[in-house]
Amino acid sequence: MVYLLVVSIIWAFSFGLIKNALAGLDANFIAAARLLISLLVFIPFLRVKSLTKKQTGWLLLVGGVQYGVMYIAYNYAFQYLKAYEVALFTIFTPIYVTLMNDAIRRRMHWVSLLATLVTVVGTAIVRRGGVIQSDILTGFLIVQISNLGFAFGQVYYREIMAGLPIGRFDNLKVFGLLYLGGFMTAGLSAAVFTPWQSFAITNEQIMVLVYLGAIASGLSFFLWNVGARKVNAGSLAIFNDLKIPLAVIVSIVFFGEQASWFNLIVGGGIAVAALLLNEWYIRRHKKFQAAPAQ
Repeated sequence: MVYLLVVSIIWAFSFGLIKNALAGLDANFIAAARLLISLLVFIPFLRVKSLTKKQTGWLLLVGGVQYGVMYIAYNYAFQYLKAYEVALFTIFTPIYVTLMNDAIRRRMHWVSLLATLVTVVGTAIVRRGGVIQSDILTGFLIVQISNLGFAFGQVYYREIMAGLPIGRFDNLKVFGLLYLGGFMTAGLSAAVFTPWQSFAITNEQIMVLVYLGAIASGLSFFLWNVGARKVNAGSLAIFNDLKIPLAVIVSIVFFGEQASWFNLIVGGGIAVAALLLNEWYIRRHKKFQAAPAQ
């Protein structure tokens, strides 16, 4: 759990940095640059000779979705939302993790779907008393694409690594494949959609990108996926949302963003209550299944 806690604190500052320090840079370029730096950090540790082509392909796919698709959508969202709003709208990730786990095992928890709807209401209240304007709705939907990509990666990375022989591979030896897959996705998108003819970047933005790529992406995602394999699904879901209150506080206190504290507390409280209901039900369901027949 220590890994997940440290990463949550690091990520809390990333939202404000992207919104403020990287303003004006193309979302595709930001994603590609971060993932390229992360890839360079982990290339020296890459050991994949004993992996099958299928295993290598799956890891590249997971990286392409978890990091490539996730980061592209995540960076686009800042064009429509404040930093704390982007952080708040990531609250759906643990529910997506639960639903994807259910889909893999061909089951369904209807409480998770109900929790999703209640969380939508809560996040709507946070922004202008529940009035969802077009820019907010657009940003909200873009963040959900990012959330789905991140949830997909967490779930399927655990599944893939669980299928490899114990002791044969560790996270450090294969993690570079995830960043390679992510960079291939984001790099292709940047090559096509980044307006290179008017591209400009400052030294400060380069330094922020290096920090985000090496620390917030490279080291942090590695620690996150390592930590995700050491905890149960319930704990992972809780830590998925720990960064949210931290990021909201950091964005308002350190980056000077304005927010209605009343709406934030009421709407955030509703969203958190929905998540707690979801986690309580999932744990209760598991205990019931594990209980011996009388």
